[in-house]
Amino acid sequence: MFYIFGGNGFVGRYLANELAGQNKETTVIDLHDSLDSRIDGKVSYIKADIRNLEEMRSILFSEADTVINLAANQYHTKVPKNRHEYFFNTNTVGTKNILTAMTEKGCKKLIQFTTDMTYGKPQYLPVDIKHPQNPFGPYGESKKACEEICRDFRNTSLLSGGGINICIFRPRMISGPGRLGILVKLFKLIDMNLPVPTIGNGRNHYQMISVFDCVSAIMAAIEKGVPNKEYNLGSSESPDITTLLKSVIKTAHSHSFVIHTPGKLVKLVLKFLDNIGLTIMYPEQFMIADEEYILDISETQKDLGWNPKYNDEDMLIQAYKMYKEGNS
Repeated sequence: MFYIFGGNGFVGRYLANELAGQNKETTVIDLHDSLDSRIDGKVSYIKADIRNLEEMRSILFSEADTVINLAANQYHTKVPKNRHEYFFNTNTVGTKNILTAMTEKGCKKLIQFTTDMTYGKPQYLPVDIKHPQNPFGPYGESKKACEEICRDFRNTSLLSGGGINICIFRPRMISGPGRLGILVKLFKLIDMNLPVPTIGNGRNHYQMISVFDCVSAIMAAIEKGVPNKEYNLGSSESPDITTLLKSVIKTAHSHSFVIHTPGKLVKLVLKFLDNIGLTIMYPEQFMIADEEYILDISETQKDLGWNPKYNDEDMLIQAYKMYKEGNS
């Protein structure tokens, strides 16, 4: 059995359909009242809250099962004032509850999604899996704490003879059909033929990862027996931000043009607006916006035999077309 926590979500529904398409017995676990209508009807559904340990203990895990935890509070929805509690209750405590229940039932395989935001400001490039983890804010901090819990369970289980495997994926910004997030603000500027500002000189690279490449990485990890290791997920050969933006403007037949701004000043303004409750972007989104930021995916490629199929330019253009379809 494959259990997908957060299976009604963006990556989860694509993964559930992939597993069902391969005739693998799959159960989605989520907070909604029913299974997302876009998911194959062969998939089972359990309504449960990962923040509730007793609800996790009620799930009938077995030694042969594989668990994929995609459940998380993120920045793509409106975040309440108490950001620490909002992120930690689900991302950290929830993960601990899942692992506690798995360990008690003898379930030995977990694939856990965290985030590249655990790294914070790049200290060297490309950012590999051994890079120091110094997140800028509560989302990255909650995911770093989640990873620390995973490592504790790895070590505790090994000492007790349990041998639990936890494969941790750290993806860049995930893109694909069904999620636009912060890109909506960009696309509105382009549709209105307004200038499109970059934070900084626009010569830096801002890597993304396709939802389809995320799913293929999960499937590769399953095929390899869920390696007990951390892996980065990102595209390859990312163009710089100015090139990316110009490609979308050209696709849109827009009269917009890219303008470069002083990164440090813009970030100060964005931070001030966030502090007074007029948030345009969250600090974890804008603090590295003018940084050269590329994840090293070589370990993922070598260990899992995985390679990303989608590049950043195609993903951004696809996202714009999806935005237009949704607003036509």
